[in-house]
Amino acid sequence: MTFQLTFAALTPALIVGGFAERIKFSGMLLFMTGWFTIVYLPICHMVWGGGLIAEMGAIDFAGGTVVHINAGIAALVLALLIGPRIGFGKEPMPPHNMPMTLIGAALLWAGWFGFNVGSELAADGVAGAVMINTQIAAAAAVLGWLFIESLQKGKASLLGGVSGAISGLVAITPACAVVGPMGAIILGFVASIFAYWACTSLKKAIGYDDSLDVFGIHGVAGIVGALGLAILMSPTFGGVGFDEGVSMASQFVIQAKSVGITIVWCAIATFVLYKIVNSVVGMRVSDESERTGLDTTSHGETAYHS
Repeated sequence: MTFQLTFAALTPALIVGGFAERIKFSGMLLFMTGWFTIVYLPICHMVWGGGLIAEMGAIDFAGGTVVHINAGIAALVLALLIGPRIGFGKEPMPPHNMPMTLIGAALLWAGWFGFNVGSELAADGVAGAVMINTQIAAAAAVLGWLFIESLQKGKASLLGGVSGAISGLVAITPACAVVGPMGAIILGFVASIFAYWACTSLKKAIGYDDSLDVFGIHGVAGIVGALGLAILMSPTFGGVGFDEGVSMASQFVIQAKSVGITIVWCAIATFVLYKIVNSVVGMRVSDESERTGLDTTSHGETAYHS
């Protein structure tokens, strides 16, 4: 129960990155309480509690649908409904502190071993395979993101490396117990390319302000992982193979259905819940509060004192 509690706690925390810097604290707390209840819990039961998605034969070892696609879709819906930050697209909005970004990503990478390996609930051979797959998928994704970033921008950045690492960790999450090391490398590398595209081209085309690219990284890489495992679990790529009577194509269809169910359930419920909470307490702060900064206006604190 306590292990599951960590998944339940971190999924709403991920969503916050989609609307950071412009949300009412009271609205966020009320929304997250409702979201956990009507979105997270049912999807969690469908996947891990013997519900609809589990009965279909879908594979999600450590939370590709439950955590990452769920959070990514919710972040996208909320970013679209709440609207962009003041000055978005007109003023530069670089990361606040790159060393702290690196520290956070490093802690996250280390913690992910608990997230993925712990899902085996035993210290056995599967746990060992999950650990190495998690590590090398993240490493391959760093290289993938830096590769495409270098081609596009001429430079490989720390922010890019960090973003790639998280993309790889997200993608391997549903797949880590069924793919082999080569499959993990392929999945991480490919997922980082898709995530890079989502965080740059797709984001620009649609025009939404996902402050920390929750949808671009968690949502998109989560979808790539959930679908890609159907191909990479083949023994051809060193995977565990398919159950009797199941082919690569049929497993892919099952995975696609599980992704579709998660997207539809999450998107509709998130939309309705936003409308309810927004009508009760409001979700967006005033322009004046946003310009001043929410540390000051919402919490009466300042991060740094000169």
